[in-house]
Amino acid sequence: SGFFARMFVQVCLYFYCKCLWRCLKFVVRKLTGRCELQRICYNTKPGAARTMKIEASLKGSKSKRLQTSVSVHPDAIEKTIDDIMELKRINSDINPQLGVSLQACLLQIVGYRNLIAEVEKLRREPYDSENPQHEEMLLKLWKCLKPNSPLKARISKQWCEIGFQGDDPKTDFRGMGLLGLYNLVYFAEWDTEIAQQVLSDSLQPKYSQFSKAEWEKKKFDKAIGYSFAIVGINITDLTYNLLVSGALKTHFYNVAPEAPTLTHFQQTFCYLMHEFHKFWIEEDPLDIMEFNRVREKFHKRILKQLQNPEMALCPHFAASESLINM
Repeated sequence: SGFFARMFVQVCLYFYCKCLWRCLKFVVRKLTGRCELQRICYNTKPGAARTMKIEASLKGSKSKRLQTSVSVHPDAIEKTIDDIMELKRINSDINPQLGVSLQACLLQIVGYRNLIAEVEKLRREPYDSENPQHEEMLLKLWKCLKPNSPLKARISKQWCEIGFQGDDPKTDFRGMGLLGLYNLVYFAEWDTEIAQQVLSDSLQPKYSQFSKAEWEKKKFDKAIGYSFAIVGINITDLTYNLLVSGALKTHFYNVAPEAPTLTHFQQTFCYLMHEFHKFWIEEDPLDIMEFNRVREKFHKRILKQLQNPEMALCPHFAASESLINM
């Protein structure tokens, strides 16, 4: 009976708070002459802080039309904004900026949902060695990372040189499907210099980014390397989890003025790959068995950074640069 009493109190509290919140919103609207969406747009600067508040406001609305506005098709966004303005009795001639602000927020919210679907589709597609497109991408990965040493055969021990486990990489993509390959190829093709450096350091961590004096000071005499490609697939999993859990909203809403795209996702992967590499060397693990501990610690560190609504993990990427002025 104690359990039911507690449950009853919680339910009462929930409804009390809900009613209180509704009354408060009503009073504030009457006093300011502005609805919650207007107050958010006028009082919060563009970016994650604003978009996340708008998203919460729409999802928490008692109007079904407002609740579903976060999952409309991108082409229906303009019509949705008109509906919201009408529903909230906001005159768009007097508030022209509001429509523009709401549209930017909705493009981000809807875009994030669509990006999850796109990434999920790639993750579910298994690597198929009968598919010439898949094979071409795999060979491209080799060429970008090892431009000066040709691959002697498709099935070869050479694959271990870029961190695959056996002589045929197709078995290593299982967990992340094509997404793992897409990310590795993007990193190797667009961030070639860093990718080659990280690969080289992963094979010989002793000679990585520290000078000899720093090295001796840090006593990194037992530096442990790791398998580049396998870690790339693992960091793909980490990036995927950050996306699906919603943790990447702060980053994407700050760097993509409209809908975040697969390119934004892949750039984030490149950044995390590079950061993880530096983190691995700082952590100086005793052996590769410590990989999961180091990864978990790294994951927590990134999650903590993403809790800051101002956070943009990698604002310096080219795809964001042309858009920053908007």
